Amino acid sequence: MIPLTLRAYLLLLSFEKVIAQGDFQGLYQRVRGRSIRPVPSNDKTNQRASEAIDKACVLYFKPVQCLQRSAATVCLLRQLGTPARLVIGARHLPFQAHAWVEVEGHVINDKLSVTETYAVLDRC
Repeated sequence: MIPLTLRAYLLLLSFEKVIAQGDFQGLYQRVRGRSIRPVPSNDKTNQRASEAIDKACVLYFKPVQCLQRSAATVCLLRQLGTPARLVIGARHLPFQAHAWVEVEGHVINDKLSVTETYAVLDRC
């Protein structure tokens, strides 16, 4: 089996072209279409996946933005059997968009206050 950090890195890389082209719809469809592998998940699995994404981001050849990071995290978690969701939010003043990951309504890759700072536009 490919080590988790390598899988995380490959997921970040797989979203690189989509983001560089500004193909938000393509990214969204890839995340939405990623099925959840029927394997029991738990907090330890979620923690391992988050740590793998963190390490992959450190090793990545350029800074990783929240959308790329969150999309990769959702896909990795779904591969591991966790029903993760990509959340897209925005705030008005100053305008800023942001993406994060939730599992069963709990934020797992960001500060808990993110749900107070940003209005949720969509979950997929």
